[in-house]
Amino acid sequence: MTSSPISVADPAAAFRRQVLSPARLRLFMLRKLPMAWLAGLRLLALTPEAATVSIRYKYLTQNPFRSIYFACLAMAAELASGIQAMMQVQSGGPVSMLVVGLTAEFSKKAVGTIAFTCADGAAIAQAVAESRATGEGRSVVATSTGRDEAGDVVAVFRVTWSFRAKKGSPGKSY
Repeated sequence: MTSSPISVADPAAAFRRQVLSPARLRLFMLRKLPMAWLAGLRLLALTPEAATVSIRYKYLTQNPFRSIYFACLAMAAELASGIQAMMQVQSGGPVSMLVVGLTAEFSKKAVGTIAFTCADGAAIAQAVAESRATGEGRSVVATSTGRDEAGDVVAVFRVTWSFRAKKGSPGKSY
């Protein structure tokens, strides 16, 4: 049995292909992120530079004010940066990744479908590479901006990620 050339040559591309499959992503979330699965998070786009994750206003994501509960918005914002981090740790030695900080600003009621985009893929990749090179931890503040269907900014989350290369054999960090 042989592996496909893309998975051997480029683990990040293989990861992208896998998570961009709606069925495979739902299975991954059911297994590893059950609350994200219940909330109905969707990965709309993933490139080395940026990712977009959406969340829809529905019964399970509502708050008493007829909008999306802030914690559900935080899940979508965190996944927009976290999926990029997961993609970056696929190749090379294992790297631990952990959220160590979170700030949020809300500017509009979140109703309908909100799409969070994080365009900090290059900074995340650099932090992972530096941690692997030095063996020391690196932190990155990734900004996820949530926009409603009209394109208006609803919320901006800043997620601080910490990356630290693990000692030992290469492998996946999750």
